[in-house]
Amino acid sequence: MADRTGLFAGDDPFVIAQSWLTTAEESEPNDANAIALSTVDSDGLPNVRMVLLKEIEADAFVFYTNYGSAKAQELDGAGKGAFVMHWKSLRRQVRVRGLVSREEGPQADAYYKSRSLKSRLGAWASEQSQPLSSRTSLMAKVARITAEKGTNPDRPPFWGGYRITPLEIEFWADGAFRLHDRFKWSREAVDMPWKIQRLNP
Repeated sequence: MADRTGLFAGDDPFVIAQSWLTTAEESEPNDANAIALSTVDSDGLPNVRMVLLKEIEADAFVFYTNYGSAKAQELDGAGKGAFVMHWKSLRRQVRVRGLVSREEGPQADAYYKSRSLKSRLGAWASEQSQPLSSRTSLMAKVARITAEKGTNPDRPPFWGGYRITPLEIEFWADGAFRLHDRFKWSREAVDMPWKIQRLNP
């Protein structure tokens, strides 16, 4: 096993990731939980966009979106995804690649209910990634949804979570003279033990 101390010490990559995120929340000015999520379409053409990571579980990472969105269709189609969390203030990043599954149960309901009312109504109104004639038409739809759904709307059936269960997690920290520190945790399957390697910068 690679010799890991300081920032990289520990036997659980999810605990390390959570520790780094907690530290980032104290120094990163906005959205320390932002991730650049990468997917591929049916032609293999890659796509990337920023989303907010909402939970680091014991064995996975969870975020939420509209299931009709381009990202959701690509995640469902490939069954795989990747993301990077980068904190400029700390000069650190975490890269994740793995298998994808939906979170459509009570956990998704609970997260949806924790959002602001306007965000919950917006989830109903937005046909994410689809063409939009104007912002005025979107706001009119929000008004209609508000009148229809009231102040305690249920989670839309087309909106929920995704869980990325990683096969690879890489921790990266900036080093002097571009000699960065990198440690990759990898496993052949989700029920297999982790292998840890130090990588060249």
